[in-house]
Amino acid sequence: MWGTILPRDTPIEVWFQDEARIGQKNKITRRWARRGTRPSAPKDQRTKSAYIFGAICPELGKGAGLVLPFCNTQTMSLHLAEISLAIEPGAHGVLLMDQPDGT
Repeated sequence: MWGTILPRDTPIEVWFQDEARIGQKNKITRRWARRGTRPSAPKDQRTKSAYIFGAICPELGKGAGLVLPFCNTQTMSLHLAEISLAIEPGAHGVLLMDQPDGT
């Protein structure tokens, strides 16, 4: 909660987080052809991806991570819950995140 003052002896864990998409992403198929023609250029239209969510607390040598099929609000909530399990009871966790990339 914003504005809450922690007791002086509260341990603080600083965590760093990021997520990444891995997998297959197809490109446009190009072929040499005579101007004005449209030759057939079959390509694989399937895509398969997974998202890796990871966080570390380098000072304490701890980490938390998940591999999930989507990257959305629900999966980010799962990731935050996973990180919270790794924070010591009674400690306060601070999570540094980059800007979302829209995936």
